[in-house]
Amino acid sequence: RTEMEDFMEKEMLLTKFETYLRGEEKSESTISKYLHDVGELLDFMGQECLSKELLIQYRGYLSRKCRARTVNGKLSAVNTYLKCMGLEAHKVKFLKVQKRMYMDEKRELTEQDCRRLLETASRTGKSQLYFLMLVLYGTGIRISELPFVTVEAVYQGNAEINMKGKYRVIIFPKNLVRQLKEYSKDAGIKSGCIFRTKSGKCLDRSNICHSMKKICREAGVDQSKVFPHNFRHLFAKSFYAIEKNLAHLADILGHTSIETTRIYVASSLKHYEKVMNRMRIAKDIKIPQNNHSVVSCRHFYKTNIQSPCIL
Repeated sequence: RTEMEDFMEKEMLLTKFETYLRGEEKSESTISKYLHDVGELLDFMGQECLSKELLIQYRGYLSRKCRARTVNGKLSAVNTYLKCMGLEAHKVKFLKVQKRMYMDEKRELTEQDCRRLLETASRTGKSQLYFLMLVLYGTGIRISELPFVTVEAVYQGNAEINMKGKYRVIIFPKNLVRQLKEYSKDAGIKSGCIFRTKSGKCLDRSNICHSMKKICREAGVDQSKVFPHNFRHLFAKSFYAIEKNLAHLADILGHTSIETTRIYVASSLKHYEKVMNRMRIAKDIKIPQNNHSVVSCRHFYKTNIQSPCIL
């Protein structure tokens, strides 16, 4: 076959896969990622037939060039593609990854960081970004759920979210409701999505990430800490600090598994180190002197070794 024929076949397969993903109501970001990952698989295959053996080879190839979590992300896309093509028998197992016990403190957004970002946005007149970060931090909402933050929802005091067959309610704190009412009124937004572009479309992930990264330098906050999902983690930690109930927090975040919620409230290694240093481990016990230890050993030797045995 010619290169053009290979290219056309690849495009045909990806188009079929895209149609399947849209039918499954996957988000645009997921569709884009899955198409990219499956495109890599098809390039790896070349003109070879798809088989379980080939997929195991591909997993090994990925393992040599990517981290385990990245490999599993790509395999998730591949397994979805196999389901689309009716080849579920060819599915490959994920790599085993040990669960994280600690939060990476270099990527942990703190309340102090959040305060700096909000103050900088307010001082520089970036009101939309200010209220956007306030909503993410104050509700724990996912960035994909932002279009549900409407004028109507704010006046109602909560947002009803229905995505991918799942339904949940986001509660707006009273103080946040008051501020969002003022913002929407000043911005002339009378109905619909509050956070929108100049053309009236809802902000997407790329718009938001770009704005957040841009303000980091002036706020004195490391860019690696600032992305939408980290505000969700910060909300979870703040909520858990007040009410230490993982089940309640899981409900609010919309998690089906508490194990997922547990990751959100994980503390950094430095925090655990501070706690352990406060423990009174043998603090009140005197350290034995070397000469005392020698005397004790000699006494044990005389009484137990040199004394005659009694039969």
